[in-house]
Amino acid sequence: MADILEEIVAHKRIEIAEAKAAVPQSVLERQVEPLLDFRTASMAQALVDSPSGIIAEFKRRSPSKGWIKENGSADEIPLSYEKNGATALSILTDDAYFGGRDAFIKAARNAGVRVPILYKNFVIDEYQLLQARCCGASAVLLIAACLDRSHCRQLLQRAHELGLEVLLEMHSTPELEYVELEPDMCGINNRNLGTFITDVHNSYRLAEQLPADAVKVSESGISNPLTVRELRQAGFRGFLIGECFMKTADPGAALRDFISQL
Repeated sequence: MADILEEIVAHKRIEIAEAKAAVPQSVLERQVEPLLDFRTASMAQALVDSPSGIIAEFKRRSPSKGWIKENGSADEIPLSYEKNGATALSILTDDAYFGGRDAFIKAARNAGVRVPILYKNFVIDEYQLLQARCCGASAVLLIAACLDRSHCRQLLQRAHELGLEVLLEMHSTPELEYVELEPDMCGINNRNLGTFITDVHNSYRLAEQLPADAVKVSESGISNPLTVRELRQAGFRGFLIGECFMKTADPGAALRDFISQL
């Protein structure tokens, strides 16, 4: 892991310890138990079935750009994304670096969002999986750069036990070894999480090294419909796009215009 990622993960460990002190894991487990009778919508299947595959992201802030939309409403933007054609949503829940909250997923669900929602965070502990299930997520992000393979396998299996799908994010050829864990979706991040340098060609470079039947998702740095068309030809079925929409006055309308050009 590079410097900024190490910093984020170190801070995450402190956050989790504080959260467990405030709400013990046993309490979350009791809250999750009745939810296990209800299946969550499959994000992987939604991407396979979708003609666009757009995962629209609710992202108010980033470490590299600062505030993108500080007053962006989780009651409004996610639902607007759904109404304007999003196949699925990604909602940032990290507070310290991305201005996110678990409550944003709850707000989106309460507003009427029904499409799959990805719990976008730096997940390093089972406790966060319980948080994701409690707030209404359909899938969770696991980042290879944050986890050794054994730990990643444990979290993936536990996520499945909780009825959550897993988008496993990789950035480099060595991290492709994590594919053997058989995640529901294989994400290729075009942004280096250490330097925050973004290069969409990273997706093209790594796609051919992924299994042919993997549900492939390209993440970050996508701002042109032509790029989506080319990535689809390279085998991708999901396209995670956030800043391109969030920096506009009306993210839902921006998504609608983007899809119309596909």
